Amino acid sequence: MVHEEIIFAGFGGQGVISAGKLLAIASMRGGKHVSHIPSYGAEMRGGTANCSVVVADNPIASAIIHKPTICVVLNEPSLDKFEPTIKPGGILIYNSSKIHRKPVREDIQCFGLNHIPSYFLIKIFIKIFRITT
Repeated sequence: MVHEEIIFAGFGGQGVISAGKLLAIASMRGGKHVSHIPSYGAEMRGGTANCSVVVADNPIASAIIHKPTICVVLNEPSLDKFEPTIKPGGILIYNSSKIHRKPVREDIQCFGLNHIPSYFLIKIFIKIFRITT
């Protein structure tokens, strides 16, 4: 049974809001229950941005994510902010071309990828959740 709580985080312009939106749309088309909450920083450009997406087989009780099961971070401030919040046993995908330190948690799976494009992330999640569009 699918119930994943995902956070995409980075600077504005890196595609985190778009990635979350695409995942939400693909998940809905695949028959999943979805919650999608984008969040922007106050800056006009280059500020922080993150997007929370919950994908589930059953109705979603709360759209607020406190302990994400999957976190995709594209910059170091996002790694600093969200790494401590990931659920034990969860997954952290980070942009190793922009983040120059390794994650410190040993109770989560960490994957450093060089230059993460949004379309690549969506393909990963479509496979994980067995979404058919």
